[in-house]
Amino acid sequence: MFLFLWIYTFVGFYPISQDTISLAEVEVYAPALDRFAQGQKVISWKKAELEDYQGRSLGDILQEQSPVFVRQYGAGMIASPSFRGTSAGHTAVFWNGLPINSPSLGQSDLSILPISSIDQVSLQFGNAGALFGNEAIGGSIHLGTNSEFSKGLQTGISQQIGSFGLFNTNLFAGFSSKNFSSKTKVYREFSKNNFRYNDLGRIGTPEVKEDHAQFEQVGVVQDLAWNLNSNNQLKTAFWWNKTNREVQPVMGSKTNDEQEDQAFRAVIDFFHFEEKSVWNLKTGFVRNEQLFNASENNSTQYFMAGDWDQEISGKWTSKLGARYTLTKGDLSTYKADDERIELYQSTKFSATENLFFALNLRQLVYSGTFAPFTPNLGMDWSFWNTNSQSLQLKSSIGKGFKVPTLNDRFWNPGGNPDLLPEESLSGEVGLTWYKKGKYNWTQSLTYYNMSVDNWIIWLPRGSYWTPENIKKVSSQGIEYQGSLDGAIGTWNWELTTSYTFSKAITTQGTDENDQSIGKQLPYTPQHQTNAKLQVKKSGFTSSIGTFFVGERSVTADNPRLMPSFQLFNFGLGYDQLTLGKLQFPVSFQINNVLNTDYQVLYLRAMPGRSYQFNLSILL
Repeated sequence: MFLFLWIYTFVGFYPISQDTISLAEVEVYAPALDRFAQGQKVISWKKAELEDYQGRSLGDILQEQSPVFVRQYGAGMIASPSFRGTSAGHTAVFWNGLPINSPSLGQSDLSILPISSIDQVSLQFGNAGALFGNEAIGGSIHLGTNSEFSKGLQTGISQQIGSFGLFNTNLFAGFSSKNFSSKTKVYREFSKNNFRYNDLGRIGTPEVKEDHAQFEQVGVVQDLAWNLNSNNQLKTAFWWNKTNREVQPVMGSKTNDEQEDQAFRAVIDFFHFEEKSVWNLKTGFVRNEQLFNASENNSTQYFMAGDWDQEISGKWTSKLGARYTLTKGDLSTYKADDERIELYQSTKFSATENLFFALNLRQLVYSGTFAPFTPNLGMDWSFWNTNSQSLQLKSSIGKGFKVPTLNDRFWNPGGNPDLLPEESLSGEVGLTWYKKGKYNWTQSLTYYNMSVDNWIIWLPRGSYWTPENIKKVSSQGIEYQGSLDGAIGTWNWELTTSYTFSKAITTQGTDENDQSIGKQLPYTPQHQTNAKLQVKKSGFTSSIGTFFVGERSVTADNPRLMPSFQLFNFGLGYDQLTLGKLQFPVSFQINNVLNTDYQVLYLRAMPGRSYQFNLSILL
């Protein structure tokens, strides 16, 4: 079937080019996430919406403003996402369309992905293996930088100072004409993280001061884009990031571990535009270097990809492509190479102006082994529309997969080269209601059901541990998201809310007596909610937000539960201070307003109340 559609698209539906299009109107080409994700839940934040999180990490905004649970190992320490009860290794992460998960670990650390380095964030929920390939079982994260034309010269500096030695600096410079765009970002983030906490690992739980959690990060992001002519566009992006941190010990411990992470990412995109089609050629590489104490672990990935996005007719749209990946791992216990070839196709059918279907297909071959064939079928149906209201039904079903990581296959001793890919099957159905008027409403409710087979777990085998395909997991739940905005006189306000119920249980363990069977997965809360109220008037902005995380088990058999917690944050800002052409936006934030004593993970201390002051100078 896949081969048939592949040939059919090339041969049967080649578009006839008539007139060219003006690139001045095509500054940002929409990725597959927007064009072929029918039936799938997607939420996004643009640059203006990320401003409140300058000086903070990607993990912070996901924890406070989305249904994603973020497992934090301490302030500034490792932060990993959990979509719908899955692990961090079941989340694909992309930067400008480039996969950036570590090939050795199969995941990304959100704490070293600063908001100041990116312009937009999108989250896709559920299986998307057909759209995005490996690891997109629970969901995927898409980070992007934007190229803008005809904006002239733009410069700015932003400074954040705050509690626990926080001192963050961000520089920005950009220039663009009709056919050329350049944007440079330079940032340094630093925190001593010398907060006080109650040490549960010591007799009497004394209050102590953290003295080994210092965090420092520096980075540069460079974007360039050229409109070569009316049909061709070239875009490049480079991102260097280096992080040094003292690894915060668990309560009661006095370890002095240190970790250095360095990443080099580069991507080149060439676009050729015709009236009804777009050709895209992409190449890039990702270099990850990690030094943990004296252990050095490095990996390099090289990518080449090409795809053809075409409007076949008024009702049919198709995207056809291929990607080649070469991975070289140089770790403390092994060296290994990995080659992958992927073929993929997406087809969208517009049955009516209110009914859309999408079929996505993907086949990956790694090291001569075929990964599971991955299809996905989705539907968007706006079945009720009036001048002021609409009701939309979204539904999808699809498969996902995760290839064993380099560590899973080659770690010495213990790696298992015979591991099978993890496979998932999931479906979801959701309703979204929109209402415009004096008050604008958006509300969505999504039910999902997912099963994951061949889940890889590491088990003790004699003197070392080894991974095996033993575990099976079932996950189902409900996600609600809502927004309401309006005006009272000259006051504009907006309320956003979300709630998640997740039941993720082990259905097959190591044997029939495994105490984890039927139990909630570790560090997977059943209940999670957040809300934020923002009010604006005459350049002033004030906000109050809260998020709640329910009980979480510490181990698979659930003998110990961590208590739930709820945090409140407050913000105040003013953006109309000016001096000539200079603008001076200022803001003040209080995080954990009530000074709540909490832990996300067991015995991992988190800071109490903290303050942050932000000043920017923009030209």
